[in-house]
Amino acid sequence: CQPVPKPESRVEVCDLSPCPPRWKVTPAGPCSSSCGLGLAAQLVTCVQILHGQEVLQEEHLCPVAEKPLPSVPCVIRTCSYEWSFSEWSECSTSCGNGIQTRQDFCLSSLTHKAVNPLFCRRFPKAIVVRGCSAGPCPEQEGILSPGAQLQPVTAATELTTAATEHRHKDLDVSAGPREQTQPDGGEEDMAKRSFLCVCGNLFLSATGIINMTGVGSRDCTVAIGRPLSEEISVTVLESSLNCSAGEVLLFSGRMMWRTGCRKLPLSLINSRTNTLIVKQRVVLPGNGVILQYSSRTATKKYYQDCDQQLFGPQGEIVAPGDRQEGVCRTFITVAPRHRVSIRALSTDLGPQGNHTHFNYILVRDVSTMKTVVFRGKQQFLWQSTGSQAEIEFHE
Repeated sequence: CQPVPKPESRVEVCDLSPCPPRWKVTPAGPCSSSCGLGLAAQLVTCVQILHGQEVLQEEHLCPVAEKPLPSVPCVIRTCSYEWSFSEWSECSTSCGNGIQTRQDFCLSSLTHKAVNPLFCRRFPKAIVVRGCSAGPCPEQEGILSPGAQLQPVTAATELTTAATEHRHKDLDVSAGPREQTQPDGGEEDMAKRSFLCVCGNLFLSATGIINMTGVGSRDCTVAIGRPLSEEISVTVLESSLNCSAGEVLLFSGRMMWRTGCRKLPLSLINSRTNTLIVKQRVVLPGNGVILQYSSRTATKKYYQDCDQQLFGPQGEIVAPGDRQEGVCRTFITVAPRHRVSIRALSTDLGPQGNHTHFNYILVRDVSTMKTVVFRGKQQFLWQSTGSQAEIEFHE
């Protein structure tokens, strides 16, 4: 280009507007698992370059749809052992509600063969029992899951007499006192008020009668709760359910599940644990059941000494200290109309909490049987879909 005159060098400003805010990702923590799939936390902030400097901005200024996740999957190495499961069994009933089960076994990732379950005892294990439905029964007969049957009550005459007497009284005998008759209301108005407040309640008394007739709603759910060392027995005093219309009564607990409609009166149901949920589904107004319940010392210990039971509506949960058992549980049961919210204000699972499977907190949603595991010094807020939750403190 030497023969051609060289133009003068010139710089022109093309755009004075600053670059828009953008997301910045910074690694913030190690992998949550020492083997297998885990999560690594990362710090996500909104920044903008102004006059050559990176300036922190409010998050709403960055594009929401493009915000990176606060944690990403990570794998340090393959775990030597892990839980494996067989296929789910068929539903235990041919119609109605039942259960499905599956076998669990500890698997070596090196040999792909089953080994002693002790090798997997420190790893979270998924559920091996779940509910199932095989469709409605032709005649809506009472369908019972394995475990125990609806048992006839021998003192039929006494219970029938008791049902007749209680029909004209306030039958909501929860932990609180009965509602008193008002001078200007009459027994009929008092009964209506009682019916309206039965559904969604938690009954904590040792004994009581629950009237679920004429509640005015299609689904009515009540819960009964007692200390861990007790179990609950429920007797159906009277039933006006229309089975052919699909009306049904459901009983559920941690170790049992029943449904029934026909042959309910003078039948006995045992919870086998300290809590029981009763759900009534009616179609025709005015139909329902009258229940009588009582509690007694459990015939079999289904809990550990470090376990505890909470009935809400609020409280503080502190993990047990030095203990013999490897896993301690906290059971939470609130009124069916409420939900459970658990907030970890402070968690410290030890210096190895972020790098080991030994120490962790497992939270279980009882209504769906789904579990969530929290490790390390992680703070969290967890909410249930139903009125029952369980917390397991491992190691």
